[in-house]
Amino acid sequence: MAKPLEPIIRRKLSEEVFDRLKAMIVSGELVPGDAMPAERELMARFGVGRPAVREAMQSLAGMGLIAINHGERARVLALTPESVVQQVNRAAEIMLSTSPEALDHLKEARILFERGVVRQAAERATPADVDALRTLLDLQRAALGTPENFVAADMRFHNRIAAICGNPILSAVSQSMLGWLKQYHTELLLWSGKENVTLAEHAEILEAIAAGKPEAAEAAMVLHLERARGLYVHQTA
Repeated sequence: MAKPLEPIIRRKLSEEVFDRLKAMIVSGELVPGDAMPAERELMARFGVGRPAVREAMQSLAGMGLIAINHGERARVLALTPESVVQQVNRAAEIMLSTSPEALDHLKEARILFERGVVRQAAERATPADVDALRTLLDLQRAALGTPENFVAADMRFHNRIAAICGNPILSAVSQSMLGWLKQYHTELLLWSGKENVTLAEHAEILEAIAAGKPEAAEAAMVLHLERARGLYVHQTA
């Protein structure tokens, strides 16, 4: 019985160069901070032209593996949860700007994400964490009447809750998710007449965390975010 065909797929030269350069980084041959080999060196090493090398380097930069600066050798970057999550920021912003449905999905995802985060924060918060949240709440209260500062303090409060969990991936996701949502505040609804409601809700969340009550913290967070859904509206809505 004849074996099934196993066609050989021809790959672009840039893809081969990309794989080899990535292997050099993954294996530790090149470590964060190292300069990448010069273009001419790579062309000679792999027997390819400049376009293949440049395309491969751009792909590495797109993944956040290297930084390319004009007039300088590209350098290897250290991958962190923040840098990895940031790679999807531009694509996420485009998706959200073209789809009202995607914004609704993001608001729902945020509630599911933050209700889990705040439970863990209530279980792990130290006195220093609680003090930090109180300071942020005071800063937000002081920002009444200045929407931009008020929103910035709001985001810092939620991000600080995520940081209490001690998981850098949760912190990175929190920062990106709030950043995506920020541009969808509408001028009409932007905290207008709701600043004190927001402060009261934040205070309730904070006190539940301080008391080490995960269920109460989750309930307060869900109530807060469900009420805040209307503050984020797609531009075509």
